[in-house]
Amino acid sequence: MKTAAPETADHRAVPQGATHTCREIRQQPRLWAETATRLSEERASLDTFLAPLLAEPRLRIVLTGAGTSAYAGQIARSALARATGRTVAAVATTDITADPTACFEESDRPTLLVSFARSGNSPESLAATDIADQLLDRCAHLVITCNADGTLATRHQGRPDSYVLLTPPESEDQGFAMTSSLTCMLLTVLRALGGDHVRGLDDCPAAAASLLSGDVTDRVTVLVGGGIDRFVYLGSGALQALAGESALKLLELTGGAVTALSDSSLGFRHGPKAFLTRRTAVVVYVSNDPYTRRYDLDIFRELSAALPAGHVVAVAARPDGLPADRTWLVDGMADADDAALALPAVVCAQLVALNASLACGVRPDNPFPDGEVNRVVQGVTIHPLPTR
Repeated sequence: MKTAAPETADHRAVPQGATHTCREIRQQPRLWAETATRLSEERASLDTFLAPLLAEPRLRIVLTGAGTSAYAGQIARSALARATGRTVAAVATTDITADPTACFEESDRPTLLVSFARSGNSPESLAATDIADQLLDRCAHLVITCNADGTLATRHQGRPDSYVLLTPPESEDQGFAMTSSLTCMLLTVLRALGGDHVRGLDDCPAAAASLLSGDVTDRVTVLVGGGIDRFVYLGSGALQALAGESALKLLELTGGAVTALSDSSLGFRHGPKAFLTRRTAVVVYVSNDPYTRRYDLDIFRELSAALPAGHVVAVAARPDGLPADRTWLVDGMADADDAALALPAVVCAQLVALNASLACGVRPDNPFPDGEVNRVVQGVTIHPLPTR
């Protein structure tokens, strides 16, 4: 297993109100290496739990979380379906809570519910596991969380039908937005259920460290400072889910001051393209799959011709077909599955959101000082299920 490069030092002064967010972005390469070590130490007991479940030919794996945690499941879904040979769905806890019977139509189908949670205290995270237990005849739980003391972890710890996987304690971000919590949970599920079948996981720490210590940080600053007032993120497959998370991160860290949109590389032309103005920046995540990549390159070229110079950039692991001056290259990931590529690639989006937040005069550690949006969601009433 490859080890991470040392955590890169940034000698620039940390802006006021950005202490947590800056640290939590930069600590990711180190935490990913620690995550891999922790999971390796648990491998035997985890496999004992998973083996009888994965032996079920009708097993349904449901990846669930809310907000950024939901994107973790969407990014991992297709890679885990290939790795396990089982049906894998990504369904947000907010959808399970609001429309449970539609999410669990086949109540007799054996199900592994994989729950992602930074704090483990969000109402829908707790409700989703309870609903699954009520509606499904056979449901096991894999809880992936950053908080050993959270309600989700403590409820499931010790249950024979549950297994709790904890990410490194430092991954429970203290800043508002999920950065290292997302990536550590995503890496955990890819290793736990995908293992060696997901290419590129060992290369992620060094790839992210290279981005954080290279010229991408300066290129992000130039892009954000170029009179941009809205962003579009595009990608295909797993990278479309990454695009969704990228847009969310920008909205969160700027307190909604910068508008952001995400879509698939093909879907963007079908109406959402109307979002573009001369002050729009577009980031295209380019797939490593040779076939899918063609569509990503097509939209990159089309939008590059339509928008001002430098407003469209590609985030890619391979430079072929892309101009060097408009490509943020993710070194060492050319042979990776897109779900693995998403791990270092999301660092680019985190840097964009951080820089945009500071440019707007927002404090990224707490972009909503009046409490309009909260780090752990509030104000949710969980209503009892109708009697079956």
